[in-house]
Amino acid sequence: MQATILIADDSVEFTEMLQAYLEQHDYKVVSVTSGQQALDHLASNQRVDAILLDIMMPELDGWETCRRLRETTNVPILMLTALDREADLVHSLDIGADDFLVKPFHLSELKARVEAHLRRARMAGWDSPYPAYADDELYIDLPNREVRLRGKYISLSPTEFRLLACLVRNAGVVVSHVNLLSEVWGPDYMQDIRSLKLYIRYLRQKIEPDPAEPRYILTEWGVGYRFREVPATARPNPAPVNPPFKNLSSALGSS
Repeated sequence: MQATILIADDSVEFTEMLQAYLEQHDYKVVSVTSGQQALDHLASNQRVDAILLDIMMPELDGWETCRRLRETTNVPILMLTALDREADLVHSLDIGADDFLVKPFHLSELKARVEAHLRRARMAGWDSPYPAYADDELYIDLPNREVRLRGKYISLSPTEFRLLACLVRNAGVVVSHVNLLSEVWGPDYMQDIRSLKLYIRYLRQKIEPDPAEPRYILTEWGVGYRFREVPATARPNPAPVNPPFKNLSSALGSS
């Protein structure tokens, strides 16, 4: 099925360029010029598979638009901006964006990232009658996308959930930086260690009782991350989504 991309950017010339390029590659494109129009489009229940969202828009900026979109949709959101500060990247991820592209960028890079996020979004859920993880504090149900800490529901962005799911499916085993980036973001992101570390930080802030002393997501320095062993109360599928390196030394060169 043809994927539909919603572009929200107040620069008509820039939007027309993106729309023409994406339509050449068989995407259906809907373009709007404000954050409110993007919200209205989603509210009309029309199909949207990914959103390209400019930050610097008048009245309702891209950050506030993203925050409101995340209240109603889990489709991938890519922020497009001329801002290039790490604080802006951090803020974009914190409010639920899946990616961040700094203008000017190559259209081929945009296309690759859109395809990667759509591919991740289409991944089938994990089928098991048991929670993937359950103890006295944390409960994770992958098919139903339900995560609770001390009984309180935890809201995760789509990327945060994919990252947690990849770690949980490989519980007790170190998953390298390369494998996590490839599985969660796609092969075009295998050198983006900075984004991975940021997402690990935010995920810990949400699911760890004490993020400063991680209990669940453990760091294997220079290699990757490991989710703690699954207790007997949870029975996950033993087959990982993307099997980690059996020889960890082979991953050291990409750390």
